[in-house]
Amino acid sequence: MTTSQTAFDHTFIALADPTRRSVIEMLTQGPQSVSELARRFTLALPTFMSHLRILERAGLVKTRKAGRVRTCTLDATKLTAAEDWMHRQRQLWETRLDQMDDYVKQLQEEEKKSGRK
Repeated sequence: MTTSQTAFDHTFIALADPTRRSVIEMLTQGPQSVSELARRFTLALPTFMSHLRILERAGLVKTRKAGRVRTCTLDATKLTAAEDWMHRQRQLWETRLDQMDDYVKQLQEEEKKSGRK
């Protein structure tokens, strides 16, 4: 597995959890401190921090410490790569389904011509 594949896998692993998706959604409003983010969940702080570490490892969230405050910021570049991949997959499957639809219609036309049903 290449480094880019591993990074890509980390993105989807991070997005697989509803808590982490919620954190990403909250950060779309702008940078927030860890305590601001954590207070919205009923998780123990160490559990919440493990979610943040996963988001950081995936490159979706950047944190910086100023004094005693750790601030989180969204880095949407990895989200764009995931979105592009999903778009390509959708196009592939839409093409395949269109081809299958055409084939079924062709079979139905052949049945009508031959008098079978």
